[in-house]
Amino acid sequence: MLIVVSLLLLTMALSAVMLLVLSSLRKSGARGIREWSAANALAVVSLPLFAARGVVPDFFSIELANTLLLGTTVLMLAGFRRHLNVDVPCCRLAACVALGLAAILALHHGVDSVGGRVVAMSLLHSALLAEMGVVVWRQLAQTGRRYPALFTVCAAFANAAFQLVRALVYGAQAAGVQLPWDDATLSLVFFSAGALSLPALTLGAVMMANAELVARARHAADHDHLTGARSRRAFFDLATREQARALRRQAPLSLLLFDVDHFKRINDTHGHAAGDRVLVDIVERTGAVVRSIDTVARLGGEEFAVLLPDTGADTALLVAERLRHGLERAPDREAGIAAGYTVSIGAATLALGESIDAMLSRADAALYAAKAGGRNAVAAAPSL
Repeated sequence: MLIVVSLLLLTMALSAVMLLVLSSLRKSGARGIREWSAANALAVVSLPLFAARGVVPDFFSIELANTLLLGTTVLMLAGFRRHLNVDVPCCRLAACVALGLAAILALHHGVDSVGGRVVAMSLLHSALLAEMGVVVWRQLAQTGRRYPALFTVCAAFANAAFQLVRALVYGAQAAGVQLPWDDATLSLVFFSAGALSLPALTLGAVMMANAELVARARHAADHDHLTGARSRRAFFDLATREQARALRRQAPLSLLLFDVDHFKRINDTHGHAAGDRVLVDIVERTGAVVRSIDTVARLGGEEFAVLLPDTGADTALLVAERLRHGLERAPDREAGIAAGYTVSIGAATLALGESIDAMLSRADAALYAAKAGGRNAVAAAPSL
């Protein structure tokens, strides 16, 4: 009995530690933190009640303790659903807790059966844990953060299987089946395994939340906050990789560099908010013209670049002309475009042995030639 009490208190301590870890993530904006924190807080309250069996009234160590512990699993499931943007069925989960309480009351005050209570609660926990594993597994293909999700899936299904085995063993005991283990051994095994359940699930939750925060930070670093286009740093990283790939495969690589004609006039006449809306509109319309493998980036101000893998000089000019035509925009109040705009485009194709910076400089020279020629035009950089 002393060992079981020690395991309960150890699990309580682990839950308290996990609660502190989750509290440090509360202001991070990660979804599910509130539910996971509440689950561990319930565990910190419920586990000492189990350990105090025989010291406190049975209502606290049986009805209240079991209901709170079931609430921890319900809240962990709700947290994972919310984290993965899956609807949280609050009514169904509340009904599950109510069902557990009703079963405990019936198996305590109706037919006083310890084995029956263990079977009923183990089956409820097992069903909730299995649903937890299924929910995370279904979202696995939609996330690039596979290891934290796989860890959580394995923890959920392993604990669901453990609870099911526990229900079967105690159910067999209640039915009078003689098992080769005594009650003390069974209690030690099940409490030892159960002690790792909530900490393991919480660890998976923390890993998933941390992976989301890292992905969010990486996305913020790689994308322009206003338009959603690639940032300058991300553009050069991608361009360097594409340059190496083009060299290996002896494939062409082209670049379009463009900016908005008379953009300062738009800002001065209509305000910076109108200018920002123009920049957002440009990225949206550019994405509709180019291919999915092409990279659209905002290099700064009103200057944008489009990297065109596997595209030669002639094709790049055709794409540039199509893009220029697609970005010729009249004022559209309904779409929030207060000022019409056009763009000038310079096109360059990577030469053998040329660097990305050198190709960009040639595209920049072509862009200025297009502006000098009257704007709303396309110019090709002279080949080396």
